[in-house]
Amino acid sequence: VFKESKMFAFFGKVLQNFQLLPKVHAQDEEEVVDPQAVLREKCGLAPKVEALYNKYQECNDRVNSRTKTTETCVEELFDYLHELDHCVTHTLFSKLK
Repeated sequence: VFKESKMFAFFGKVLQNFQLLPKVHAQDEEEVVDPQAVLREKCGLAPKVEALYNKYQECNDRVNSRTKTTETCVEELFDYLHELDHCVTHTLFSKLK
């Protein structure tokens, strides 16, 4: 038992100092920007995406103006998000490192 505890202590110290992956630190002045967020903003201005967003907002306003309704805007939301993501994917993967 004594030999095993010495062995575990030894390997524990070795494993603490062993790194599987090197640590990469961003420079202090370097601000990390999510390329997907930037592309979503840019694609949100595309005419087709903007039209689908407006359609979703109209639906949302209509639903919120009523007290009793079974209407949801899920279809409009999915259409908008699908088109937005479709636009983003055209250039997103070329910007990833």
